[in-house]
Amino acid sequence: MHTQLTLSQIGSLIEGTCGDPGAILGPHRVDYQGTPAVAVRGFFPDSSAAWVVDPAGKSRRPMQKIHPAGFFEAICPAAFAPEVFRTDASHSKTTDHSGYTLQVARPSGEIVAMQDPYAVPSILTDFDRYLIGEGNHHELYNRLGAQVRTVGQGDGQEGTGVNFAVWAPNARTVQVVGDFNGWDGRETVMRVQPHLGIWELFVPGAKPGDRYKYRLQTQWGEWVDKADPVGFAAELPPLTASVVADLNQFEWSDDQWMQQRAEHDALRKPFNVYEVHLGSWQQGPGRAHGWLDYKDLAHRLTDYCHRMNFTHVELMPVSEHPFTGSWGYQTVGYFAPTSRHGSPDDFMYFVNFLHQNNIGVLIDWVPAHFPKDGHGLYRFDGTPLYEHADPRQGEHPDWGTMIFNYGRNEVRNFLVANALFWLDKYHIDGLRVDAVASMLYLDYSREGDQWIPNQYGGRENLEAIEFIKEFNVAVHEKHPGAVTVAEESTAWPGVSRPTYDGGLGFTFKWNMGWMNDTLRYMRNEPIHRKHHQDELTFSLIYAFTENFVLPLSHDEVVHGKGSLISQMPGDMWQKFANLRLLYSYMWTHPGKNLLFMGGELAQWTEWHHDHGPQWELLDFKTHRGVQNLVADLNQLVIENPALHAEDHTGEGFEWVDCMNSEASTLVYLRKAADATPLLVCCNFTPVPRENYRVGVPTRGFWREILNSDAGIYGGSNMGNYPGLETTGVAHHGRPDSVLVTMPPLGVTVFRLEA
Repeated sequence: MHTQLTLSQIGSLIEGTCGDPGAILGPHRVDYQGTPAVAVRGFFPDSSAAWVVDPAGKSRRPMQKIHPAGFFEAICPAAFAPEVFRTDASHSKTTDHSGYTLQVARPSGEIVAMQDPYAVPSILTDFDRYLIGEGNHHELYNRLGAQVRTVGQGDGQEGTGVNFAVWAPNARTVQVVGDFNGWDGRETVMRVQPHLGIWELFVPGAKPGDRYKYRLQTQWGEWVDKADPVGFAAELPPLTASVVADLNQFEWSDDQWMQQRAEHDALRKPFNVYEVHLGSWQQGPGRAHGWLDYKDLAHRLTDYCHRMNFTHVELMPVSEHPFTGSWGYQTVGYFAPTSRHGSPDDFMYFVNFLHQNNIGVLIDWVPAHFPKDGHGLYRFDGTPLYEHADPRQGEHPDWGTMIFNYGRNEVRNFLVANALFWLDKYHIDGLRVDAVASMLYLDYSREGDQWIPNQYGGRENLEAIEFIKEFNVAVHEKHPGAVTVAEESTAWPGVSRPTYDGGLGFTFKWNMGWMNDTLRYMRNEPIHRKHHQDELTFSLIYAFTENFVLPLSHDEVVHGKGSLISQMPGDMWQKFANLRLLYSYMWTHPGKNLLFMGGELAQWTEWHHDHGPQWELLDFKTHRGVQNLVADLNQLVIENPALHAEDHTGEGFEWVDCMNSEASTLVYLRKAADATPLLVCCNFTPVPRENYRVGVPTRGFWREILNSDAGIYGGSNMGNYPGLETTGVAHHGRPDSVLVTMPPLGVTVFRLEA
């Protein structure tokens, strides 16, 4: 007689609380009347009948209904599932599908043919298990989540469905529920890989577009529904289910871009970045809240970047987030581009189209914290799984969010794999890592006994530091040419230096010091600026200690700070002149450049995620002038290696005169090997400086190639057109000089002509 099941085992299946359904359901080796056989068992709630169909599909064997709730069993010859006799019956060791199929008479009367979920082998190989166990599976996204999968042995016996897998080591049991089972998880209780804490099940008939969640029973018996941490798509908020998506169907056509990216050194190339919030950059009819879809945005942004000569766009987080007002920085769906603008394939189209038009795409990435939304990562299996249990380590006091436990292998693996996922599946060109400072310091925004020192008694978060290094090494090794950018606001050394040289390994670091000093200086009335000259010159003391990006980001135009032009002093003319001065100084200063949308329009209002830039201001010449200037500054950087090839070395910059604080002027050279040098003259007062003698290193004609006071930019047209001849008089320690007219609140740029 074959092995009998206990009432307790059957009861746990019927109630959906079985912790290891694979030990009961599916094919199992039994001895039936002295003959080796296979017991095929299945639970099909409320179904009236079920059959096992042999591998050839020529005959079917009725299954006996063991329990009226829908528990069935059939004793079959060994040929029905030969694999059971070749290996251990454990699902975790099965390497091939057993070959048979099932037919089930549903309560509606429909007879459904399907693969046996509990006979399908695990999607995890032994090597997968090894890598996951050590926290080093960089392609975790190809195993966990919802993987569209075809199983079977051929001869027409293949079955298509979805393999679901989720990490929840402290759950009693896990069900996957969704459109494919009427959100009734009794038939889809997942099998557990006990040493990994990963629950897994192949669901036949599930397909792309199906919504789903994981229904977990905690150690205390509570049931919770959670979105998939590795879900590739999600419902439109405020709905919270994950959505099955096949990420392998899109046909990419950006090979040329990807090859060139891998061959180029980003540090020596133009890098003019336009920071964009997709939900508000431009809006229109057709979708909820006026959101444009990814395809429409691709065409509009491409046209605009070409008009403005931006080389890259940086998108505020596109990963799915429940609260629109978080701007994406409180992420729940780390592997899902937000459904506000369309499907994953639509976002692939967006990236592909920009690449075809030679525009790079960076995204903001948020590994520092996550929100407490009930369907997200917070206490995922009823325990602090992704976060620290102690609020002194696990809760962020400023944002009311949770901090990742970087010391846990599985959490670190989740985050590193997520970073690589965007570069792999979506061909993203770089990640700007948000809030790095909050990760580096255990006492960030904490006082007294609100934080726990590291093992050496210090304030450095050693586990986070190791995670950051691992992330940067993995990105640069696996995706040559991709960049990582740190938003790091402290003096932590070596942020953008290689890990082998003691650094954190980022490609670039935002220069928050330059931003704060420069904006503080520009807010001063010009008459007082002579007392603050050091706020401008100080940045050159440390300009080459990191690979800096100069950011005027969204953070500078929100929370009561006002728009950039509203921060400028003086009357209306001076406000516009000061803004043009700021941009011209910024674009000629060592470092790459980033400007948040709307800044190029000189818009008056702070940015708001529901409204976006004031495009209507382009009806006015003054606003069009600022836009024209930004476009020409970007082109100036692209055309002149002196403004991009040596941004991060002292070879690219030379002071000519930084000591004339009384006149509030700065004069400097930008240089690059085998490139024509540029002379930059800045006047930070509204007083024109005529016949201002400036020393130059080479005799000849210095052509004026940009003047922020030009009429096309809304200025007064005071300048030096077409340029200046050297006078033969040594000055500023140089063998020759020119007499420059420095326009009021203006910047003039000259290029030596042979």
